Amino acid sequence: MTKTEKVLTALQSGETLTGKQIESRFGVGNARATVSDLRMKGFAIYANPRTNSKGETKSFYRLGTPSREVVAAGYRALAAA
Repeated sequence: MTKTEKVLTALQSGETLTGKQIESRFGVGNARATVSDLRMKGFAIYANPRTNSKGETKSFYRLGTPSREVVAAGYRALAAA
């Protein structure tokens, strides 16, 4: 199983992960590139920012369901190609 597949499996099981967690837990060199690769393969991965009590903001990645607008934009892009 590849590193990307391991990240996807974790997200599919309902986990939310930061970029640092993805990089350290799965040995991924660039979490943003891995997430982008999964998005290009059709997975709706969302980055939800959270601010802690110290005022630091981190993005947590999660797998979700795309909205109708996102699906419609995809079909428009395909039709234009």
